[in-house]
This record gives sequence, C-alpha cells and structure tokens, in this order.
Amino acid sequence: MNMTGLIIAVTLQWVVIAGLALVVLVLLRQVGLLHERMGPVGALKLPGGVDVGEPSPPMTLKALGGETIELGHGSYNGQGLFFFFLSPTCPICKSLLPVIRSLARQYAGQVQFVLASDGDEAQQHALREREGLEAFPFVLSADLGMAFGVGKLPYAVLVDPAGIVRAKGLVNNREHLESLFEAQRHGVASIQDYLSQKKASTT
Repeated sequence: MNMTGLIIAVTLQWVVIAGLALVVLVLLRQVGLLHERMGPVGALKLPGGVDVGEPSPPMTLKALGGETIELGHGSYNGQGLFFFFLSPTCPICKSLLPVIRSLARQYAGQVQFVLASDGDEAQQHALREREGLEAFPFVLSADLGMAFGVGKLPYAVLVDPAGIVRAKGLVNNREHLESLFEAQRHGVASIQDYLSQKKASTT
C-alpha cells in the first residue's frame, strides 16, 4: 500500500509539474504576442523648435572646458552632434549618464556627444566635476534649448554632419536614446512615425 501510494503521489506531482510548465509556455507566448503588438517605444517628439529634417540654427556655443561648438555651419570635425539636455536637479538625467558614456563609445568618430544646460554656472561646473563629465563638451545656453523646443528634461537632439536635425525627443531610458539613432537610420522623424508608416503599408 505504501509503495503504491508513493507511486501515485510521484505521478500526480509530475502531472502537476507538466501542467505548470504548459501554463508558463502559454504565458510566454502571450507576452511575446503582446510585445510584438506594442512595438518598440521611442523618444517622445514634442512640438516646437526646429523640426526634424530642418537645418539647425547657426550658433557658436562656448563649452565650460573652453571648447567651441559651431552649430548650423556644417559638420563638427566631420561628425554629427548629439545634444543631451540635462539639469543638476534632474535625477533621471543623472541615471542616463552611464548610457550617454556607452553610446559615446559606440559612436566614437561618428557623433560628438555634447551636454547642454542653462542656469547657474557654478552648479553646472559642480555637476560636471561631481559626475566626471570632463570628457564631454558642456555648453550653457538658454537659446539652444529654445531653438530645439526643449520644454522638459531629459531631452536629446541628434544633428547630422550637414547640420540637419535628424531626431529629437524626450528621453527617459536607454531605449529612448537609442531610438533617435534608429529614427535617423530609417529616415523618419521618430520611431512612432516609422511604426505608423509600416502599419499603413500593411493595411
């Protein structure tokens, strides 16, 4: 009796395990379908300022380290420009700095990453030193933010070597930052536009 009961118990246990494994597989499939329907999430393109596809405004920007950034006059040493707008009081901005460093290494020689802000210069210097941002040009310019329609932070703008704005938007994570390069690669204003075009072509 004891041996028979043990066999029954073990059999029931394996039946339960097999059932749970089947449930997990079904859930994984549903999550995959949901992810496919949702598609990638890109930076939120806000209205205002120079639009994607338009030339960036001509500006001469002085960085805290003494560098000069010429905007709207062609390329920066043959490279594009990636402006990351941040603030000393923005915690999300601070959390994205490791991603900015990673992307700067990935696109080294192709894109110059520039940090941009405005406000109290002493606070910006403190932020630059505290976070070890000396490797990046760091410009203070309220006019630059207004030109690109920066209303919320963190915000990013990608300009190609010819001085044309290729992508811009509100960024809260790595996926948002990378979506600007994807938008440029696909020749669209944003990933949302790309998905809309793709959906329209299949209907």
